[in-house]
Amino acid sequence: MRKPRKRSFADLVSENKRQILKDQAAMEKIEARLEQKHLNKAE
Repeated sequence: MRKPRKRSFADLVSENKRQILKDQAAMEKIEARLEQKHLNKAE
């Protein structure tokens, strides 16, 4: 039996990005956080 191949950091990042893009609630939470951050900088 073969050892599972270790994933590179780039592979993990791209997989995480795909999962977040599929998850609408996570996207809305991120967008709200970014919007709040931009509003705070504008003040």
